[in-house]
Amino acid sequence: MTSLVAGAVGVSHLDKSVTVSVDGKPSTVHAFGGTVGDVLAKQDITLKEHDVVVPAPDTKVSDGQKIVVRYGRKLTVTVDGATRDYWTTATTVDGALQELGIRADSAKLSASRSMSLGREGLALSVTTPKDVLVRVDGKNRSETTTGTTVGAALKELGVTMDADDRVAPGPARAVTKGMKISVLRVSATQARTTESIAAPVSQKNDSGLFKGQSKVLKAGSEGARVTTWRVTKVDGKVESRKKLSSVVTQKPVTRIVAVGTKSRPAATTSSRPSAGNTSGAGINLSNAAMWDRIAQCESTGNWSINTGNGYYGGLQFDISSWMANGGGDFASRPDLASRAEQITVANRYYAKAGLSPWGCAHAA
Repeated sequence: MTSLVAGAVGVSHLDKSVTVSVDGKPSTVHAFGGTVGDVLAKQDITLKEHDVVVPAPDTKVSDGQKIVVRYGRKLTVTVDGATRDYWTTATTVDGALQELGIRADSAKLSASRSMSLGREGLALSVTTPKDVLVRVDGKNRSETTTGTTVGAALKELGVTMDADDRVAPGPARAVTKGMKISVLRVSATQARTTESIAAPVSQKNDSGLFKGQSKVLKAGSEGARVTTWRVTKVDGKVESRKKLSSVVTQKPVTRIVAVGTKSRPAATTSSRPSAGNTSGAGINLSNAAMWDRIAQCESTGNWSINTGNGYYGGLQFDISSWMANGGGDFASRPDLASRAEQITVANRYYAKAGLSPWGCAHAA
């Protein structure tokens, strides 16, 4: 009986109550002698190079002993593009930053500060605030951003863009302190322009007209072409115009001109009627009947005719001949002058050149 009691007392003396705290979580275990390392081994706690245990693993265990284990965690920190590895026993991101002395009070972190750190560690990016100058919508904005790239910074600053807008530097460029960022607003619209197409000219020989004379038989008309353009504007200013299509909306009509082929008769001064008084600006109705006959042939006797063929009035003056023979004394164009005034100018021309200027001289 005595030996049994002695044995029990011996066992009781060897049994020790030990508190093991792993990353701040305590538990009570019983140990029979041995060292701290022995206790941890029996609890399947394996220590690695960067783990911390207090007291040291070879320390003898005593009753009431407290063993503290803090696992090491690898923290890979990238601050504004520069990466460095750290080891920490902190169990949260915020605790690790404080333990390592990394100041990130106003910085942007890739993980929550309260996030737990497991033994597998964590890769953490830290972006510190940077002052940038943003040019957008015609205004300069001095801003502070924690965006890691130009695109992220613009999004953070509330700058919206569509697919056509341009950014310099590019959206993927890393933000640096003092960077100047430019946003160009690009718009593309369609515009249409209409241009005229000149009427082609066809000449037809006319033996009824003297050589050097011509007469419009058919006025013809211009055509029209509509062109569609893509107009690109950058910040409201036209940068480029690209032709998209060109369509003829109205075909031109050919202008037909009669060209004289008849040789002029030799002028005979003895048979030429008098042109009357051709000096001064007064009215001269000499040879009025002759001019009426010529007018009947030239313009069917219409003294105010203007067909657009370049010849005007009853005697079909062109502007240069009208003005060269004093037509400006009466009107800017022959068709705007009276019959008497047109005959007066015709007599002046007749005194110089006879009837050769008129294709209908034969009607005299």
